[in-house]
Amino acid sequence: MTKQTFLHDKHIALGARMVDFAGWEMPVQYSSIIEEHKTVREAVGIFDVSHMGEIIVYGEDALPFLNKLVPQDITKLVDLKAVYCQLTNKKGGIIDDLIIYKLEENKYLIIANASRIDEDLNWMVRNKIGFDVTIVNESHNYSLLAVQGPKACDLIKSLGLTDLPEFFKIKRGELFNINLWVSRTGYTGEDGVEILVRNEFSEYLWDKLLDAGKDFGIKPIGLGARDTLRLEAALHLYGNDLDEDTTPVEAGLSWSVSKTKTADYNGKSVIEDQLKNGGRKKLVGLKMLDRGIARHGYEVYYNNEKVGIITSGGISPIRGDNIALAYIKPLDNLTVGSTIQVMIRDKFHNAEIVKKPFVAKRNKA
Repeated sequence: MTKQTFLHDKHIALGARMVDFAGWEMPVQYSSIIEEHKTVREAVGIFDVSHMGEIIVYGEDALPFLNKLVPQDITKLVDLKAVYCQLTNKKGGIIDDLIIYKLEENKYLIIANASRIDEDLNWMVRNKIGFDVTIVNESHNYSLLAVQGPKACDLIKSLGLTDLPEFFKIKRGELFNINLWVSRTGYTGEDGVEILVRNEFSEYLWDKLLDAGKDFGIKPIGLGARDTLRLEAALHLYGNDLDEDTTPVEAGLSWSVSKTKTADYNGKSVIEDQLKNGGRKKLVGLKMLDRGIARHGYEVYYNNEKVGIITSGGISPIRGDNIALAYIKPLDNLTVGSTIQVMIRDKFHNAEIVKKPFVAKRNKA
């Protein structure tokens, strides 16, 4: 049976078109994807992302336990600070990409992708032998709302929460007399917050935010625009751009991997070797040079030789052209500015390798 968030009936009442996403019935769009996309780039949008997972890890060994699971150095996290990381297998492949928040000493909150909650929990339990740690899946007790866009923080401040956390930090707060967690994170490339609230308050909070946000131009936003927004910002989607056969180095995430971490972690030898010598493939950004649209799974060629595959692609509503992410062979002559071909319906279409992200990110405060 397809699961439903606590806001399901709200989406239906707003006329959302619903689709199955990672086993959840979710709104893909309310009006049009382009209109919703531009709302987030120009004003403020609200997303129901309650399908995401929330896992609490606590106990005397919570820190060394998490440090074994990810390439990032968790010892550097201070209270209420977050870090983007990858849950890696023994070969350095990515089981999931996560955000880990240190709530307090020996207690951490992990935000996981909806499609990977069970896999993440299984891997954590397999790795907890010898650690004094408790793992609790709180995913079905909380709803997660994302308020994103250049006017998002102004909206939240107008509601009395004036002291917002800094970028990639989290804090307790209160909105409409509801106690909740507010983090300065998102998946759009825009500034904004994500609000973690107990399920019983989610419908009331959703309605109040939509009503209070009218003067700021707020609109509900579906998964369709969420995908085009994250693509423009070159943010990875698990299952498309990340999987268990791809390392953080190959995914272009070397910036997030600690170069000085002394503690061992799953896949460390593979990842450290790739940091020195490169991976088997590399993730690049592409701009189509004609009207062709590069979709997930399309093949990439150079000099009539297959050199890669498209992982994500589509129209950029802001740029007005077609963009894509692709894994290609790490050839020295394939760099920014190079022209390659994408096979679309048995015909070659030229594309240029370009820098990522495709639009400037505005989410650092």
